[in-house]
Amino acid sequence: MRLKPVSISDILWWVRQVILVLLGLFFFLFGIHLLIAAYKLKDPAWFVMTFFASNFIILISATLLIGFVYRMVKSYGNIKDDDVEN
Repeated sequence: MRLKPVSISDILWWVRQVILVLLGLFFFLFGIHLLIAAYKLKDPAWFVMTFFASNFIILISATLLIGFVYRMVKSYGNIKDDDVEN
């Protein structure tokens, strides 16, 4: 089995994807923390605003996480397919 040389742009692409996944995970966890904190608020208006803001953060970050992970899995599958063909 021959190993193909890896270019620096391929490595940087993977590093960028990992950083984006970590950022998405951070904001996802931040949204969950904000949601939990919303239930400790006494003012109903602040609760509603914080509740919907936290759900919005969770929704956007989860969508981005799914997209980034899907892109990484698809790219890894293409790499494996190329190795099988050669």
